Amino acid sequence: MTTTTTAKAATKTTFAAQLVLPGAELGLNYANQLVATIPADLFSKMPSSDRMKDMNSPAFYIGHLSVYGDRICTLLGRTDLVKPMPYSVDLFKNGAVCLDQPGLYAGKDVLVATFFERQRLAIQAFTSADDKTLQAENPAEGRFKEMFPTIGGAVAFLLAGHVMMHLGQISGWRRAMGLGSAS
Repeated sequence: MTTTTTAKAATKTTFAAQLVLPGAELGLNYANQLVATIPADLFSKMPSSDRMKDMNSPAFYIGHLSVYGDRICTLLGRTDLVKPMPYSVDLFKNGAVCLDQPGLYAGKDVLVATFFERQRLAIQAFTSADDKTLQAENPAEGRFKEMFPTIGGAVAFLLAGHVMMHLGQISGWRRAMGLGSAS
């Protein structure tokens, strides 16, 4: 393990964490930019155009991403950081269908706060994970395990690539809803 100093605090991290954490932090900053100016009453709306009828809402994407913070902590053996969600995980799990149904999803403030809290806990768990944990076999099955055979590979994707993929979709949603770029 090596020692890394950040603006927040000096922490011991693995080399893998040093590689992944800047991207994970960038994702948090980008998420903040994207959601900050979305009106709460539009947060769970889907575009009405036929061409964009399959475009999910920011509420769905942020809720979906918030679920993965706990999954990351669990993968890393940090179940002490997992706590009950303030809304149904089933609405946001992989394969769930986004619905334009008023009141179905928690409000913007709850979804956004939960996402940031869970993502920060996942980053904390990753920062404190040792090489043995990161090199361990991914316990998932199927395609996810084929793509990411180690826990470290799976977590690196979930902290950075998965987040940025869905944030890009929120960026597209912003344009479709006439809100323009967040930056």
